[in-house]
Amino acid sequence: METTENPLRRAFFRLAETGAALSARYHRAQLLETKHLPPAGPVLLVGNHGLWGYETPAFFHLLHRATGRYPQGLAERGFFKIPLVKTLLPWLGGVEGTRDNALAALREGHLVVCYPGGAWETFKKPRHHYTLRWEGTLGFARLAARAQVPIIPFAGYGVDGTFVCPEDERWHVSLAPGEKYRVPLGLGLGPLPLPVRMTFVLGAPLLPPRADASDEQLQHFRERIASRVRHLLVRACHA
Repeated sequence: METTENPLRRAFFRLAETGAALSARYHRAQLLETKHLPPAGPVLLVGNHGLWGYETPAFFHLLHRATGRYPQGLAERGFFKIPLVKTLLPWLGGVEGTRDNALAALREGHLVVCYPGGAWETFKKPRHHYTLRWEGTLGFARLAARAQVPIIPFAGYGVDGTFVCPEDERWHVSLAPGEKYRVPLGLGLGPLPLPVRMTFVLGAPLLPPRADASDEQLQHFRERIASRVRHLLVRACHA
């Protein structure tokens, strides 16, 4: 989120904004069906997360370019336990992903981005590319019901192809109990991401569940959104 209250914060934001624009250009990123984005008022965007979350700055850049609004992203709570990261993330519009924080952002009229798969999707293994790992996740459905704001499903394609994930066990790192993840490699086996094209597609807004919706109704709503995202992924793939 843009701010003028702190010169250092503003300078860092501008630097990050430039980096996001360069990332979008490097990946020839495009955002389709922007007609679904409201010019004002709260809205919750829900969709798939890419490998290591690398696509987020380019996606946020495209959202801002389309609307003039700086989106806020619900970030993994664990990031806010890291001293430097917990300071910098809010400077870039990152919000610790608690229900209270999300409700506050929506009540303030923000455009809020939610990735229900969270870290399970960002640290996915190759066999899970472009699959939604939303099992047992009802948080975004409960949030939508409580906030009573429209939900816009979205999908990003190309977001799981930015790095190569080697099969060699020597490149595995442990980031969660019982899980080993492959260190992503880019061009020349270095950190530079592959120049794949990123395509993001937005779906039509959906009304939220009732504020008193049961868990069964919330589960049905979650599956409805997931189905829309999968459909949009197919469209993004062929765009």
